Amino acid sequence: MKLLLVVACALIDADSRVLIAQRPQGKSMAGLWEFPGGKMEPGERPEETLIRELHEELGITVKEPCLAPLTFASFAYEDFHLMMPLWVCRRWDGPVVAREHTALKWVRPSKLRDYPMPPADEPLIPPLIDLLGPG
Repeated sequence: MKLLLVVACALIDADSRVLIAQRPQGKSMAGLWEFPGGKMEPGERPEETLIRELHEELGITVKEPCLAPLTFASFAYEDFHLMMPLWVCRRWDGPVVAREHTALKWVRPSKLRDYPMPPADEPLIPPLIDLLGPG
């Protein structure tokens, strides 16, 4: 089974809310909510991928020291296995803008389960609640 490495980030605002992004039409799992991030390119380190993806998807600039690893998800889809480390970021430059997603939403940790997510994203919620409290 193919192993796919995807990196994700929980952007956290000053009010301890987490940013989630809605997958656009035309992509697999369209309409579901996810943590921003994406696939690693050959030769990239995970942190480099995250910095690139956050700029491409949200228009923000993140510096590597502002990324803190929190947890990871390991999930077997039907035709591939996904490994997804999750970083936390509380500092970035620029306004957050939906460049590739249908919508963005700042959500209290305890409300993250109110938004349908891909199965691989769901195990990332409890560590965020442990870190931030239910909000």
